[in-house]
Amino acid sequence: MPIKTLIAACALLVWLPVAVLAQDTSVFEVDTLNEGLPPPPDRLDRSTPQSSMEALFELIEAHEYETAAHLLNLVDVPPEEQVERGARLAADLVEVLDRIAVINWTALLERPDALDANASAESPVAGQPQRSILIDVVELGNRAVAIRLNRLKPGDADPVWVFSRQTVANIPALHAIYGPTRFEEEMPEAWREHAFWGLRWWELVAFPAMLLLVGAAGWTTGRLQAALASRAKGRLVTDFLRATRMPIILAICSGLTAVLSHSLFMFSGRINSVLVPLIALGFTAAALIFVMNGIDAVLNRVVPFDDDTLSEPRMENRRNLATRIAAWRRVLIIAIVLIGGAIVLAEAQFFGSLGLSILASAGALTLLIGFAARHILGNILASLQIAMNRSAKIGDKLEFRGHIVTVERINFTYVQLLDWTGVRLIVPVSEFVAEPFENWTMRTPSMIRTIKIKLAHDAEVQPLRDAFFEIIDDQDPDEVQARDQHFVMVADQDVFGQEVWFCLACAKADTAWTLSCQVREALLERARARAADGYAVFPQVNPAEAA
Repeated sequence: MPIKTLIAACALLVWLPVAVLAQDTSVFEVDTLNEGLPPPPDRLDRSTPQSSMEALFELIEAHEYETAAHLLNLVDVPPEEQVERGARLAADLVEVLDRIAVINWTALLERPDALDANASAESPVAGQPQRSILIDVVELGNRAVAIRLNRLKPGDADPVWVFSRQTVANIPALHAIYGPTRFEEEMPEAWREHAFWGLRWWELVAFPAMLLLVGAAGWTTGRLQAALASRAKGRLVTDFLRATRMPIILAICSGLTAVLSHSLFMFSGRINSVLVPLIALGFTAAALIFVMNGIDAVLNRVVPFDDDTLSEPRMENRRNLATRIAAWRRVLIIAIVLIGGAIVLAEAQFFGSLGLSILASAGALTLLIGFAARHILGNILASLQIAMNRSAKIGDKLEFRGHIVTVERINFTYVQLLDWTGVRLIVPVSEFVAEPFENWTMRTPSMIRTIKIKLAHDAEVQPLRDAFFEIIDDQDPDEVQARDQHFVMVADQDVFGQEVWFCLACAKADTAWTLSCQVREALLERARARAADGYAVFPQVNPAEAA
């Protein structure tokens, strides 16, 4: 290799790092800036992001539109049109910012390099100068566009903060969507003036009027559906109207609010930042209630809660189906809540506008919510656990805490049990799965009920055994098992007498308790009749001794 070539290569290797270090990365260097505009006045301060944003609003409010054009990068506008189009674009940009954004002024630092000395170490811009600041991200058709301030250095002039060329290019389309509606343009000029808190006078009247109109529409819809439900003849139509009443009311109110706030009224950013998430929340709530009411209506048709035969073997498939439907109901509710919550948070741009960094506080917020909702989350998981392992199905007959109950509902946080007396027990799911209970219909509905009777030491058991089988022969064959399944045993004895167990083999768990009560009553009648004939039957003790 020639010596001159080697020296040139070494010099290049030395010069490249120096050139990179010498390049100023805190600005966008341009040859010229808005050469079609007259020189900016000396009072126009564009040295910091905050001063440029303040100047834009102050100049437009003072109707100095041509001066405000200096705050835009008009590189894509022909020089001969920059004065006229720049003034109009600046005014349109202010209207767009007024209506779709609540500007986070704390992010617009009063420093030329926009260096945030208070940024956390995890921030990507911590300790670094910035040359582009994101003001907001807004929807433009089917895509999202950014509104940005960029720091430009035209030639040898001082750097200035102006709105980026991409933002300027999107202003006409954004103004067509978010600018004043035709209804607003027909209002008197005085009504369109600013009142307070960034709101215009017409908004102070139109916003409450819109809420009253939406409320009236919801009330009318509810009354109309109630009238239709009262006149409907078929149960299916009646159930449908009742199940869809609240979802339709919420959907109509949310839809009407969305239409009015985007076509007839285009409110300021402070109102829109609340309306947009509320509209999303309304649609989410409508979908959630529709799913809940719809599945509950199906569940009420699948499971005949007023039918005493639900615990019978032939109803096993129906109990399984009802439990699966209830489980899917809970899964759908969780999915809708998560998806709807994500939509609401995505639409709620005021989180970023008010300076609340969700990402920065996600860890602490998660811990706080998890601690506050640990019992609720535990109950939800326990309810899904019951549905998956089928330890208790809807319609099952149980003995729980001494109560003979039927499972009516398995909800997120509690299990609804119907006692044989008609009283409903509400048990938290976590307690229900933590305590043992007897499931009389889990495998087969047949079961043995034990009737315990204390007899005297010298009482004969065989006559009562014969009476027991005679009583069984008189029962409904569908209620008891085969004769050889029943038996009588002397299970215990003490100083007072002998304890005899009359074991009744019941065919149905649903009627086993009632049947055992009837058989006990008949046995006692036979025992009293035998005692009246002079035979020893019951122990001769007084209550104090028995205690």
